[in-house]
Amino acid sequence: MGAVNKIWNEMDVAMEVRDNGRADFQSSPLTVDTSLSLPDMSPRVIELCKDLFNKWSKLDDSRFSVETVSGGITNLLLKVSVKEENGNDVSVTVRLYGPNTDYVINRERELQAIKYLSAAGFGAKLLAVFGNGMVQSFINARTLIPSDMRNSKLAAEIAKQLHKFHQVEIPGSKEPQLWNDISKFYEKASGLEFDDIEKQRMYEAISFKEVHKEIVELKELAGHLNSPVVFAHNDLLSGNIMVNDEQEKLYFIDFEYGSYNYRGFDIGNHFNEYAGYDCDYSLYPNKEEQYHFFRHYLQPDKPDEVSDKELEALYVETNTFMLASHIFWALWALIQAKMSPIDFDYPGYFFLRYNEYKKQKEMYISLAQSYLSKSGTG
Repeated sequence: MGAVNKIWNEMDVAMEVRDNGRADFQSSPLTVDTSLSLPDMSPRVIELCKDLFNKWSKLDDSRFSVETVSGGITNLLLKVSVKEENGNDVSVTVRLYGPNTDYVINRERELQAIKYLSAAGFGAKLLAVFGNGMVQSFINARTLIPSDMRNSKLAAEIAKQLHKFHQVEIPGSKEPQLWNDISKFYEKASGLEFDDIEKQRMYEAISFKEVHKEIVELKELAGHLNSPVVFAHNDLLSGNIMVNDEQEKLYFIDFEYGSYNYRGFDIGNHFNEYAGYDCDYSLYPNKEEQYHFFRHYLQPDKPDEVSDKELEALYVETNTFMLASHIFWALWALIQAKMSPIDFDYPGYFFLRYNEYKKQKEMYISLAQSYLSKSGTG
C-alpha cells in the first residue's frame, strides 16, 4: 500500500467547523510536544493557554499549575489550574492527541459532534482547539476502572446514560460507519511493512485472506439482525467513563471514535471492555449481567417491564456485534503498530483481539443463526 496519507489536519478542520457557524471555541496553531516530560512540557502548555484565552494572556506563569490526569495508549490528559486576577481558581482539561492518531480517527466528525453532545449534557464543553489537541471544561469526577463496570448500580446507570446518548441527533450523514471503518482499516492494515524484524515476523503470520473472509461473513449475518442505527460512542471503555461519587453523577467523555453506528456494536464493544487493559475476557459479562444492563437500557424508567422477547433479541444482536468489535480493534492495532511511536505491543494486541474473536465466533454465530431461523428472518 505504501505510505498512509494523513487524512485530517486539526486546524483546517477547526477552521472549517467555525466558518460554517457550527461551533463557538477559540483556536491556536501552537502544538505541544507529547514526548517531553511534564516539567518540560508545562511552560509550553501555559504559553498555549495564554494564547488561547485572552483573559489569561498577561498573567504570570506562577499563577498556572499543570498536572497529569491520565495517559493512555492514544491521548494524554492534563489538568491546568489557574488563579485569576480576581482570586478565582479555574481549571480546564487539555487533551493532547497521541502522535499519528489521525490515521485512524476522523477529527472532523469528532469536532462536529462535540457541540451537540455537550448541549445534550454529555462530556465536557469544548473551549478551544490547537495544533495537536483541544481544551475542554474540567469535570470534577474520577475515571472508572474496569471492575467498576461490573458494579450492578453503575452498570444500570451506564445503560441509562447510553440510552440517552443514543437519542442525540447529530447533523450530517446517518449512515452507519462500522463496515466502512473496518474496510478502511483492513485496506491500510493489509499493506504494511515493518523495519522491526520481530514486528514483521508477527505481521507475516497473519492471513489477511482469512480475515477478509471473516469480515464478509460477519457483515452478512449482522445485516439480518436489523440493529438500530444511532449516534454511538464506539469506545466506551472504563477510561472514557467518569463518576462523581458524592453527587452520584456519571459522565461519558472522549468522543473521538463517535459516529452513527449500530446500537449492537456500541453495547457489544462496551461489554468487551469489561476485560480491562489486561484483556482478561473471562470477565466478559454473563447472560444475567447483560440482561440487567439491557433492562435499564431499553426501559430506563421501568426496567422490570422489559419482555423476555426484547431481552433475547438484544442479547443476540449485542453478541454478534461484539465479534465485530474484536475485528475492528485488531485491525486498528496493526495500523497503530506502524504509525504510533508509543511503546505498546500493538502486534500482540492484534492477536489478543483476533484470537478472542475466533474463540467466541462459533458460539455466537450459531446463536444468531438459530435466532434468525426461529424468527423467520434469516
